[in-house]
Amino acid sequence: MVISEEFKKKLLSVTAKRPATIIAHILKNGSITSEEIKAIYGYNHPPRAVRDVREQGIPIETFRTKDSDGRTIAAYRLGNYEKYRDKMSKSAGRTALSKALKKALIEEYGAICFIYQESIDPSLLQVDHRIPYEIAGEQGKDTSFFMLLCPSANRAKSWSCEHCPNWESKNPAFCLGCFWAFPENYTHISGNQERRIILSFTGNEVEDYNNLIEAIGQNQAEDFIKGLIREALSKEKKDS
Repeated sequence: MVISEEFKKKLLSVTAKRPATIIAHILKNGSITSEEIKAIYGYNHPPRAVRDVREQGIPIETFRTKDSDGRTIAAYRLGNYEKYRDKMSKSAGRTALSKALKKALIEEYGAICFIYQESIDPSLLQVDHRIPYEIAGEQGKDTSFFMLLCPSANRAKSWSCEHCPNWESKNPAFCLGCFWAFPENYTHISGNQERRIILSFTGNEVEDYNNLIEAIGQNQAEDFIKGLIREALSKEKKDS
């Protein structure tokens, strides 16, 4: 496992004896078993010793192995610090998003998902930073820094952001032109030169959708709709 300089610094900053002992053993050997924690270091409650490490903000993975007698026991190794750090940052950022902020956003924009542009039950709407907390941190409490998302849009945004090249470079300016941060005014989608229209069929329109899919198939629907748009725009251009 390659340990980043940031993670190494975090590991070496732990000075309390028990967690520091466990960390030192893992760094030297790659992992430590519950048997080793007891036999070598005299800590009779291995899970508690490992918990001490976790409480220092160090991710620890548990896996199964065999002891000297061939019995299955627990063993521990370092987890992915960068993923752990990002997860903790997101949790801390979202905790700060109060009910008052959600209420202010709904009063300003209505109970609407910014991505799908659909009215949503207010209780289902979630507040999210326009620019991910992991990239720009806490920018302020003004509503312009936040957006309302339905659960589906929030999951889609999270996945897209986490798989965007900017997730590593962390340049807030890059996000300013992104669809996922400013769907009302953007120049790219996760760095790709794309434009997106979210097309939903509701109520009586569902029958139109079903007829469309039955006629041309799911895979051809997007190209078919784009073709209709091109034809309509071409006709309008000729008529003008």
